Amino acid sequence: MRKQQKLSSGLSDKVRKSKAAPEIQKNPFEVKINRKKFDVLGRKSKHDVGLPGVSRSRANQKRKDTLLKEFRLKGKNNKFVDRRFGEYDSKITPEDKILQRFTLERQRTHDRKDMFNLNEEEELTHYGQSLAEMEKMADVIDSDSDSEEKGLLSAELTASHFGGGGGLLRMKSAGDEEEQHKPKSRQELIQELIIKSKREKRERQTQKEEAQELTEKLDQDWRSIQNLLAHKTPRAERKDEDDKPRMEEYDVMVRELGFEMKAQPSEKLKSSEELAREERLRLQTLEADRLKRMMGDAEGESALTHTHTHTHISADDINDGFILDGDERKTLAYKDGKWNIEEEREEEEGGEEEHEAAAEDEDEGEDDDDDESEEEEEEDRDDDLQSDEEEEDQAAEEEAAVSDEEQRRAVQEAARAELPYTFTAPETYRDLQSLLQGHSSGQQRLILDRTITCHHPSLASGNKAKLQRLFGFLLEYVGELASQNPPDLRTVNLLIPQICSLCQLFPEAACKAVQMLLSDSAHSMEETLEVKGRAPMPDLDMLVLLKITALLFPTSDFRHPVTTPAFLYISQALSKCVVVSLEDAIKGLILCCLALEFVSLSKRFFPELMNFLLGLLHLTVPDKSNTGYAVLSPFRQQGKNCDLLVLTDPNASQSWSRKPVSLHTAVRSPAEREHCRLSLVDSCLDLVKRCTSLYKDLPSYTHIFQPIRTLLLDHLPVALYPSCTQDLHREILDAIPETPSQHAPLVFKKKKPIPLKLFTPKIVEILDYGKKRGNTKEEKERERLKHKHKREFKGALREIRKDTRFLAREKLNDIMSRDSERKRKVKELFGSLANQEGEWKALKRKKMK
Repeated sequence: MRKQQKLSSGLSDKVRKSKAAPEIQKNPFEVKINRKKFDVLGRKSKHDVGLPGVSRSRANQKRKDTLLKEFRLKGKNNKFVDRRFGEYDSKITPEDKILQRFTLERQRTHDRKDMFNLNEEEELTHYGQSLAEMEKMADVIDSDSDSEEKGLLSAELTASHFGGGGGLLRMKSAGDEEEQHKPKSRQELIQELIIKSKREKRERQTQKEEAQELTEKLDQDWRSIQNLLAHKTPRAERKDEDDKPRMEEYDVMVRELGFEMKAQPSEKLKSSEELAREERLRLQTLEADRLKRMMGDAEGESALTHTHTHTHISADDINDGFILDGDERKTLAYKDGKWNIEEEREEEEGGEEEHEAAAEDEDEGEDDDDDESEEEEEEDRDDDLQSDEEEEDQAAEEEAAVSDEEQRRAVQEAARAELPYTFTAPETYRDLQSLLQGHSSGQQRLILDRTITCHHPSLASGNKAKLQRLFGFLLEYVGELASQNPPDLRTVNLLIPQICSLCQLFPEAACKAVQMLLSDSAHSMEETLEVKGRAPMPDLDMLVLLKITALLFPTSDFRHPVTTPAFLYISQALSKCVVVSLEDAIKGLILCCLALEFVSLSKRFFPELMNFLLGLLHLTVPDKSNTGYAVLSPFRQQGKNCDLLVLTDPNASQSWSRKPVSLHTAVRSPAEREHCRLSLVDSCLDLVKRCTSLYKDLPSYTHIFQPIRTLLLDHLPVALYPSCTQDLHREILDAIPETPSQHAPLVFKKKKPIPLKLFTPKIVEILDYGKKRGNTKEEKERERLKHKHKREFKGALREIRKDTRFLAREKLNDIMSRDSERKRKVKELFGSLANQEGEWKALKRKKMK
């Protein structure tokens, strides 16, 4: 407050000084005149006339005329607008005007929550109270009264409590004037009223108790005769049952779910390391048990040989190990749908024999008392019988010992015959061969599974390297199985999952191992081509490796470190390896199937595949002159082995049936060779059909398959082939259009295209080394506009700051004027109060005198 007073005093001093300042003298030589030639609408005039320094006062005066007026009128609205609906519309009748105004008023007071209320009448109110409730005239119920007439007050009680007693006195006195001339006091009248109310209450209570006793007596009489009547459900109860709403199926289901047993929390999900650790522990436990059984140390403890005894467990058993008596009960067993009672019959027969033996002992005791000589003879007989029984027992024990020994040896032999549950990881390929040889296919798969489980990478630090070496050994072992005569493809098929699991564990090591095998095969093929000029078809082990590669690695990638070399190897084999026998043709078809599998997802065009299929079909053509198409390497238009697939027996198709082609069927009888040729042609046509469906969206589709269409349509002896092959031939011709498409094949241009003529760049010397200006007209205009915008922006900021200071100064002046006015009024009030105090004191002195 003090700071504000100081500030106001300082400003007031400045204002006084400014008012006391002398007026600026006008000197004609200092007057500035800016002449303008013509006025332009919308442009601020800068041609002012006046002395230097006078422009600041003019700017303040302009702000007072404009900005200060806007500040004073801010937030004020002194305009009265008549917004009544239709007030100045002469076309609307007064009745319509009133109706429209009433509708607008209702819409204004209508809540959004009431917009969905349909066919509901409006509730009329009066002073905030509902008229419907007021018409009911519902009085307040007296909860303290026990009378049946609740809520009703007598006139006497009302008059005594709310009338002050005057009305009651007048009413009583008017009634007793005839009997007693002396009026009763108010206290006596109130006591009489209290006695009368108590008497009435006692009478009502008595009547209520009598009615209750009569009702109970009537109920007892009804119960005594109710049994004599036919039992029927009372109508009231029947009505209640009918009126009782039935529960919906959803509510019934919810209640049933509430009584159901809550789900028990399951164990947490275990990691791969924990699962591997538990599996290895299980295998080690089983192996220790097997070794015990093999040594004959553990009898009856094996988890594989012991028998489970089913004991009866009561429903009340809490499984605490407490046994009261020996449980002789046996479980209920059924055999072939009938109750198995053989054991019970044996027990009953044994019991009957015991009873008979006891009776015979009693008879013998009586005979011994009569005849002692017979007793001695019987004792001799008993001694003989006991000796015989002892001999039989010894023989039985020897037999039991022999049988136990035989059983133990059988258990040992069975334990030796079992596969071990733990294996050591092979360090070399020879170790793997010795580990797997001599076992069946299923046992080999089981051995590999247990080896991988016992040497999981998370169990020890050196297991990773062991399993990586095992992957390479498995690839070699699979190649060895495929190279056998005949090949053991069943075992190869069973070992594929183990190879896939190892590849998932170690993808980089698997990639390097497959790359090494592919590179070795490719180098050997190149060396053979350099030496002999031609290379044989890959063997079955290489074909199996290519199939495994397609299973382990993605074939749809544009470039892959494993599948791309395999793809190149297949293309090199299809274009370089010659076909000189039926076995080579079968291997070529297998390579074609693998090539289709490699490009089935990416739909990449494989020209070597199409050329090889065309060459195989060319081997079936008897007349190879004027064919209308050309074949490329490794096939020739004419020469040796060009009639490899030409049929020599026209009737061979009658005994042929479609079945898988084997690599070893072509070396048998001539009939089988003919059947092999038919199978090769059928498989080749099937591959062509698959290629047409794969490459049908290519722009050069007709150009690719036009040579094959020409061969199938004009040169293939379709009549010599079976009906299923003829159907394939017809489907392929339908899939390939007759007329080639109008798209020209993509070829390189013969001449290099001439580049466009380039203009020599224009060199402009920059002579002004000051501010960077634009060289062109557009750049200069842009620089000018940027400079103008910057100048105007600075000017606008300066004016805004001046306006802000002006408004702050005016606000402070208003505050100072209000404070000074308040101080003046306070001084006046204090002065008037002082005058009143003086006058009051003067009057007081006069009264005292």
